[in-house]
Amino acid sequence: MGVTLNGIGQGYITDRVVELLRAGGVEHALVDVGKTRAIGGIPQAAVVGWTGGSRAPGTIAERIPLVGRAIATAGGYGTLFDAAGRFSHIFEPWSGHTSWRWLSVSVESGTATESNALSNAFALMPEEATAGVVRSLGLTAHFVRPDGARVVQKA
Repeated sequence: MGVTLNGIGQGYITDRVVELLRAGGVEHALVDVGKTRAIGGIPQAAVVGWTGGSRAPGTIAERIPLVGRAIATAGGYGTLFDAAGRFSHIFEPWSGHTSWRWLSVSVESGTATESNALSNAFALMPEEATAGVVRSLGLTAHFVRPDGARVVQKA
């Protein structure tokens, strides 16, 4: 048995670090405590922002510029409970079984806490159920299907 901060703890801690840095006068930084949040952009004229990523097992599926935004990814490949990779930490509460609906889900939003919580929730939801949430909260969500195909939803 083990306890991790994978629920929304990593996003929450990331946001608290951002608050401390901002209070200390930091205007440009990329904070990554398991979930990623940018303060401003890269302070060089040639580059727009920091880069986060939509992830898939062993790779970055897409590079995403972050300027004053956060990104978090949920994927069952991150914590496996058996050598064959059949059981992960993402469970369907209605069945008690591992969910493989999506290979990974990455959510961009204004805070790492929100990105973290929603990427976990979206990992269990069908595409049509996430679209309304994405629109209403002004998010961008990146989904990787089990076959590797990608879907992007934008507000």
